Amino acid sequence: MKYFATIFWAVIVLTVVSYVLTSMGGQAFNLASAISVAAVFAIAAIVLGDGILKEDE
Repeated sequence: MKYFATIFWAVIVLTVVSYVLTSMGGQAFNLASAISVAAVFAIAAIVLGDGILKEDE
């Protein structure tokens, strides 16, 4: 469930950020590129959260 939440919020937040930045730059919004960037960030967050930054017990 935590992976689903991470992927969900990564897609929502990065899609909004991409839309705002492309609008400010006067470019056309591309949903496919926004979702691909969100996928990369979601994978990085999952790897960092479960592997690299794991707390020692």
